[in-house]
Amino acid sequence: MGLAQILIIEGNRHLRSLLGWHLQQSGYWVQQATGIAQARSILRDRQPTLVVINSDLPDGDGLEMCRWLYRRKQSLILMLSARNTQSDIVAGLKAGADDYLIKPFGVQEFMARVDALCRRLRLSSVPLYLIYGDLRIDLVQRRVEFEEEIIELTPQEFSLLYILAQAEGDALTRSELLERAWPNAIDNPRTIDTHVLSLRKKLEAHPRRPNIIQTVRNVGYRFNPEVLRHRVQTPPLPVQATAKA
Repeated sequence: MGLAQILIIEGNRHLRSLLGWHLQQSGYWVQQATGIAQARSILRDRQPTLVVINSDLPDGDGLEMCRWLYRRKQSLILMLSARNTQSDIVAGLKAGADDYLIKPFGVQEFMARVDALCRRLRLSSVPLYLIYGDLRIDLVQRRVEFEEEIIELTPQEFSLLYILAQAEGDALTRSELLERAWPNAIDNPRTIDTHVLSLRKKLEAHPRRPNIIQTVRNVGYRFNPEVLRHRVQTPPLPVQATAKA
């Protein structure tokens, strides 16, 4: 696993640039956002390994953004904050932060915290792929292979498939899928139906009679891993040995 991809969400331009420069000098791939709106735009297309986020952002509450990131379960979170009481730290960690760094701080300490978090990820059991029979979901490259062919998915289709597959067969409501798979708040749950239909056309042998992404009446949708795991390929017929005279 290569060095992590890191997203910095920080309203202070000088601090954001300083941290980004040091991370890049250490070989990390870095993107920067001034606030929540720009960060969510970036997250439509990227799944960073680590998100560095300020608790106070110019366009919203960093704690709320942290909770949203935590629900997605796609990135580690390092929170930066000038809030330094014990209750502030507890609130940040309860919001989903994996680490909490109080401002002002030294760059060396910041880099040590980042390295420690990324080291934890490398040593953890977090998968790089989800594999179900002939379906392989690459979580790093955000690429899907099915029956040895690359399936071209939009970033949103990939996120939806990933969230469904991660549930391991549990049914998810449209509201849950919107919250977990969409970077921006959307009020129309039927958006899910449109994307599910598109996924079915790309993955199902018979989209009108889907087996992989199933509809659960009065609930929403579920990913069916068993149909992929139990798909049996017909083995070649054995070659009959010819008896020699």
